[in-house]
Formats: sequence, structure tokens, C-alpha cells
Amino acid sequence: MNKLIQTQIVVIGSGPAGYSAAFRCADLGFKTIIIERYSNLGGVCLNVGCIPSKSLLYISKIIEEIKILSKNHIISCEFKKDINKIKEWKNNIIKKINGGILNLTKIRKIKIINGIAKFLNINTLIVKNKEIINKIYFNFAIIATGSRPIKLALFKKKTPIIWDSNDALKLIEIPKKLLIIGGGIIGLEMSYIYNSLGSKVDIIEINKQIIPEADKDIADILYKIMNKKINIMLNSTIIKIKIENNFAYITIKNKNNIKIKKYNKILVAIGRKPNTDNINIENINIKKNKGFIIVDKQLKTNINNIFAIGDVTGQPMLAHKAIHEGHIAASVISGKKYMIFEKKNIPSIAYTDPEIAWVGITEKKAIIKKINYKTAIFPWFASGRAIISGCTDGITKLIFNKKTNKIIGGAIIGTHGGELLGEINLAIEMGCDVEDIALTMHAHPTLNESIGLAAEIYLGIITDLPNNKF
Repeated sequence: MNKLIQTQIVVIGSGPAGYSAAFRCADLGFKTIIIERYSNLGGVCLNVGCIPSKSLLYISKIIEEIKILSKNHIISCEFKKDINKIKEWKNNIIKKINGGILNLTKIRKIKIINGIAKFLNINTLIVKNKEIINKIYFNFAIIATGSRPIKLALFKKKTPIIWDSNDALKLIEIPKKLLIIGGGIIGLEMSYIYNSLGSKVDIIEINKQIIPEADKDIADILYKIMNKKINIMLNSTIIKIKIENNFAYITIKNKNNIKIKKYNKILVAIGRKPNTDNINIENINIKKNKGFIIVDKQLKTNINNIFAIGDVTGQPMLAHKAIHEGHIAASVISGKKYMIFEKKNIPSIAYTDPEIAWVGITEKKAIIKKINYKTAIFPWFASGRAIISGCTDGITKLIFNKKTNKIIGGAIIGTHGGELLGEINLAIEMGCDVEDIALTMHAHPTLNESIGLAAEIYLGIITDLPNNKF
């Protein structure tokens, strides 16, 4: 059965980028269609990414806190982990949010077409779903097809012993020994989840630090804390993988040492690649670079009426970046030519325990860009709230332009670091200088006040610590 459909805007993909763009387009008065290849809306983030992983991280955090309280004889109870109930908890959260997105789609009268979209020309798509073929004519298209896990080139055979992040979030089983390949955000979050659920976890990372994009002082604190429970092998590579008798035998090279280790499962967390190879964009000559679609600051491709947003446009592959891009693309289509996307202040968060979060210019970038900068670091061992909460290993770090005293970046490692980062990001966006932050009254005792105290250190007016300026 063939159908012909006319619309003003078609959005390909229903993840955070896609549904945010579609909702904004509908709110601006455009007739909008969403094309989604799967039965559920929400894309990777909702179904096999951000939401399920944070659901499991929340449970893992509670498990670890119970262990600490029990170890200190504050509570005395035995508890059992029910994996099926944990899966049910996670799936119910996904179902609830999915229902909310679907409801918002209905309220906005956005049509959803399931199937795989392919471009015929710059104004026409074909969407195939079993026997149904929809031919869609559009004025504007927004590509938001997301990304998928990169597979391990060293071992291409499909085997249940080797997982990607999608497999790991299904909680198929809790392996006795788990190797995670990749010490980035996904790998570290998964290691925390599986360690709390009972796995003995090793991480192998090719670089000299975990989370290579973060500043070393921040990453090193997280490494020291996590390495107490999880064996993190830095500056290491895998030479060989051998699958035998339902085990994986991994040959690992570290400096001049070579050793073979045995695991029940391997989780590959070495990054993600864009979903740009199955929508026929080559047919309309959309330009790409290493698989990513090239866009300008208004998210336009080289085809004037076709936009691309989210993971398909490149790093960082983050849901909040995708949402922001979706809003901008919709605004530009509506005629707001002044709207542009700036990459400089994109928050990054690892929801480990402790959380690690940063935004703006890192020290690494400041050095590369030859910015005359100065840092101010407040250690959480001097924070009353951190002492109460048992998170005294944390720090709050602010980075200022030394010439102007304006804040250009910041990072936090500690409990709720991702939540605290918002004030730093807003301060950067507002162009605050150090006095704006230091003279803003922060509630006490809070973890949030560490931001104001770091600014006081920079000015030399701190009273919560010895003042090194005098």
C-alpha cells in the first residue's frame, strides 16, 4: 500500500533532538511529521541511554550508601538485590517518560510515521515499514537519526560474551568478572552499576587518564576513588581476544608487560558513531566528515532546506546539546535568522560516585588557546555539608581569565556535581566576573556554597580556610 503525504516539516528521528525540534516546530505553527524506525519514541537517550543508565545509577548509589551505613554499624540489616525487580523499575520509568512524550506529540497534533526514511531528492522522502510505503513531500527536513555504539574492530564475530552499552542496560545477567573496554563516561558509569550489583569489574583505557577530555586534576581524583573498588588499567591496549568455553581470554599490553586475563563478559564502551549511512543522504549530496553531517552555526547542511541536529552533527554527543540544537533549528526555519548554536558552554557530566562535571574552557583548552588564566580550587574537606554527606574528597574548581577576572570555565567532582554545575554555566553565559560570584550570598551549609568560596579564594577574602594571600 502506497500513501502520498504533504507536510511543511519532517523530522527524522524521535530522540531528544528530534522530538524537541518537532515540538518547537509545531508550537511555531508548522505542520510537522516525525519519522521513527522503532515503535517507541525517545531515541537512544530514553530507551537505551541516559534514562535507563541514570535509573540504574540511582539504585547503585542507594546500594553503596546502605553498605557504608552498615559498615559503620549505623544500620544493621541484610538486603538482597532482585535483578528482575531492578529491571522492572527501570522499564517502568522508561514507559512513563515514553508515554509523556507520546502525549505531548498528540497534543501538538504531530503525525508519527514508523519506518526507515530515505531521501529521494531535496523535497521528498520514502518511508518503508513492511508492506506500507509512504512518500512524503516536505518544505524542510531535520535529520536527527542519532548514533549507535562503535563495535570492536579486533573481534567482529557476534557473540553473547561481548556486549555494547545497549546490552549492558538490559541487565541480561550480572557477570562474575566483567571487563569494560573504555574509560570514558559510559564505561565508568557502567562499571559503577555492575560493581554495585556484584560484578568484579576491570576497566582498560588506552589513554593515560580516565575521561581524557577532562582536566587531569579532576580525573585523577575520580580515578583514585573508583580504583579502590574497580581495577582501572590505564595506558593499556588489547592485543588479542579469544572466546573459548563461554569465557573471554584477553591479552593485555601495559607498557612492556603482557598478560592474559579471563572474563565472563566484555563490555565495549569505546564511543559511538552517527546513524548517517542508511537514509540515502548521498543521493542528495549532503556533505559529511568522518560520517558526521557538516552543518553551519544555524544547523543547516549544504542543502538549504535540510538541517541536521544531535549526535549526527558530531561531538559532544549529549542529549542537552541535541535538545538545544533542535530548538535553534526550528527557530531558524521560522525566520529567526539571528539564532545560532555556540559550542563553547556545553556541560559534560559523568554520573559516577562521585559525579564529575565540567563546562566552558578547561585548563587543557586554556593552555592550547594560550589564554592567560588562573584557577581557584575549594576543597570539600572544608565544607560542612560535604562532611555531613560523606563526600569530602570533592573539589570545586573555577577558571578565570586573568586579564578580565571573568569566569571562563569550571569543574566539580563530588556528590550532585552535575546539579551544581548549573550556576557555573550561567555565570559563564552572563559574563560574570569573580566578584559577581564571591559577593552572591550562598546558603549555608550547602555544597553549592563551594562555588562562592572558590571565588573568595581567588579574591583572597576566604575565611573558611587559611588565607594564603596574606
